[in-house]
Amino acid sequence: MVTDWLLTVSLFFHLVATVAWLGGLTLLSLIIMPNARALLARREGTSALLSLLDKLRKRFQVVANVSLLVLLVTGLYQMSASPFYTGFLQFDNDWSRAMLVKHIAVIGMIGVGAVMQFGVLPALERASLLAARGKESGEVERLRLREQRLTTINLILGAITLACTAIATAIR
Repeated sequence: MVTDWLLTVSLFFHLVATVAWLGGLTLLSLIIMPNARALLARREGTSALLSLLDKLRKRFQVVANVSLLVLLVTGLYQMSASPFYTGFLQFDNDWSRAMLVKHIAVIGMIGVGAVMQFGVLPALERASLLAARGKESGEVERLRLREQRLTTINLILGAITLACTAIATAIR
């Protein structure tokens, strides 16, 4: 049996990027954000906590964006190397249909991420700065709720992506 080293390296980096993106998203949404919201509700260390959350979001944006780039490059290579790939927009087998659903979910995640990165998070940062200066408008809570909903949607789309990967991998 001959090992395709380029495919092996591609799979390795694809898995690392998946773990970084979806693992980070899971950690933020299921552990960090709920605990942060509880502390904010009790007004414990509010300014320090908001600063920490802002730094975490910015760091995660970089991780998510780099992971996305790695996933796109390695995923395209892996797809073209698959014996089940029969051509662009060809959905004549279960593998290609699983890949279609997976790619729709990934595109959804990219869209939700773009709304967060270029819409919600900058608005949340502005509203938080105004609130820190005593100009509370009620906007911060509305934006946090929107961030929470979009993060939940991304988490669901991530689970769909992993399920489709499992289905495609199990096909022989």
